[in-house]
Amino acid sequence: MNRKLASAGAILACAAIAAGCGSSGGGGTSGSTVAGVGSNAKTVTPGMAQNAKGSVTWCIGKDTTGAFSQVVKLYNQQNPNVHAKLLELPTSADAQRTQLIQREQAKSPECDVLGMDTIWTAEFAAQGWLRDVTPAINARKSEFIPSTLGTTQINGKYWAVPFNTNAGFLYYNTSKVKQPPTTWQQAYQMAKTDGGLGYQGARYEGLTVDFLELLYSNGGSVLSSDGKKATIDSPQAQQVLSFMQQGVKSGAVPKSASTWMEEESRNAFQSGKVSLLRNWPYVYALAKQAHVKFNLEPLPKFGNGQAASILGGYNLGISTYSKNPGGALSFVNYATGPAAQKKFFIKSSLPAVLTQTYSDPAVKKSQPFAPQLLTAVQQGKPRPVSPVYTQISEAIDKNVYSALWSGTSPQTALKNAQSQINKALQTF
Repeated sequence: MNRKLASAGAILACAAIAAGCGSSGGGGTSGSTVAGVGSNAKTVTPGMAQNAKGSVTWCIGKDTTGAFSQVVKLYNQQNPNVHAKLLELPTSADAQRTQLIQREQAKSPECDVLGMDTIWTAEFAAQGWLRDVTPAINARKSEFIPSTLGTTQINGKYWAVPFNTNAGFLYYNTSKVKQPPTTWQQAYQMAKTDGGLGYQGARYEGLTVDFLELLYSNGGSVLSSDGKKATIDSPQAQQVLSFMQQGVKSGAVPKSASTWMEEESRNAFQSGKVSLLRNWPYVYALAKQAHVKFNLEPLPKFGNGQAASILGGYNLGISTYSKNPGGALSFVNYATGPAAQKKFFIKSSLPAVLTQTYSDPAVKKSQPFAPQLLTAVQQGKPRPVSPVYTQISEAIDKNVYSALWSGTSPQTALKNAQSQINKALQTF
């Protein structure tokens, strides 16, 4: 999720981006293991981009702010030998995924560059739809925020290039909360006395994200390092889920949060129903417009653990069926280069994947929270990289929801989640 003061419509469109994205089983950035990925993949090298010619089509979600079209235009002006074209997919992430899958299953060469939510990357790589871009990443590795690369790495190779990212913030009403909490325990304690804590408590991907942020901070994981079995039924997970459940019982978290997604929780914060809020950067501009007295910080840590955000965003992959992989890489390098990343951040509030972008004076003026966001992204963790991520997420949000709002014991909820994830893993 993400957007800026430009237009509320663009801001809300970004909210959809934030809730989806992912990688490594324990949330690390060293990549993960997925059976069958990479055995017969074609590789794209930097040299292929240097003398590229011909045409390239970039398929990605709707260009709600015009920034995608502008970057395509600038690329074409600076690269006369390659002509790039934008093919806009629907606004809905699910519809985007469906349309990309239909093309790849048909072995269509129509889309050279695939704009993928990070949680799709493992699935597309496992199906053999992506080219190996490891040499291209290695040539530019130092430019990227390291955590963003974790969303593209499987079996020691890179299958896409990070395009934009996202990470959650803790917002707090400064008229009620004077000092931001440094731990989730402090946040819940403050919430009990100073006005409540809001998050995305409905049964959907947002709840998975919110749970994983605490789980990873507490040293827990979802999958084993080889990606073959579930590890969610653990003491660390039981501690986190019991803590969240008690937060509801104590009144620190309103019971109405059981229906909240991003917008409902934002409205609760802006209306004063809660004084602390876990949400994405897009809230910043809207809360300012609503004249809320607030500040924001990267997410706190759980106990003595390390703070963890769950990364959102999109990656750019090169289709196995592209007839111009060199041209595709040339365009991807430009779209993920300094000039384009600055433009996307300023015009569309799409958080950059390059470290240097966050220190740009124009970016800091446009996005005053850029320094905090860089910290949040740096501490970011990908979601579990798996071809069956959708089923994994459903098992998490279903059972976490049951524990929070239906009174199911954390032990039972996590045991059920473990079983359901293992069954999903056996299907691939």
